[in-house]
Amino acid sequence: MARRIGTISAVAAFILSASYAVVLAAGLLSLDEPGQPIGDPWFTLLELLILALAPTMVVLMAAVHVRAREARRVLSLCALVFIGIVAALTSAVHMAILVLGRSPQIAEAPWSSVLLSFRWPSLVYVLDVLAWDLFFALAMLFAAFTFEGGGPPRAIRSGMIASGLLSLAGLAGVARGDMDLRNVGILGYAIVFPVVALLLAILFAREDHEARV
Repeated sequence: MARRIGTISAVAAFILSASYAVVLAAGLLSLDEPGQPIGDPWFTLLELLILALAPTMVVLMAAVHVRAREARRVLSLCALVFIGIVAALTSAVHMAILVLGRSPQIAEAPWSSVLLSFRWPSLVYVLDVLAWDLFFALAMLFAAFTFEGGGPPRAIRSGMIASGLLSLAGLAGVARGDMDLRNVGILGYAIVFPVVALLLAILFAREDHEARV
């Protein structure tokens, strides 16, 4: 059961995260000038994809935790907790933006840009960076070392380490107040993570097949 759930959630995570990367690229290409916020329909699509991806990642990491060898389950448990924090933070952020940001009374308030804008610095931007550049990175790095051996597990381990380190690197942009530098972190979760999810889907499907034979 755990392997089957792992396969399904990994495929879903791959589709959602790959779709996010495509929509993000389309949104960035639609901008007249770099640094402008992404507009609709791209922005709303990104928000909906994140809201769908958040619980999917929790289910996937739960499957990773169950798969882990007992001696390494403290690592997978930490990864599960960290990805749960990511899901809670990013879901709250993007739901607030979708619902509150569309209210004319709130959108026109003088403090709205400080709370609900994705222009740096704002509360939702800080919380989203906290979720993805710190806790997502920690989840990837802790989960990486539950995959032992060569072949697909080594590829997953390497991918998770790369994803985690790139996401962490985004914090350098926060420290310097440079959001272009912070965008390095996007590579970790928008580009590398979909590849990791695909590799996990292949691994879980293979192990599920072997368990049935």
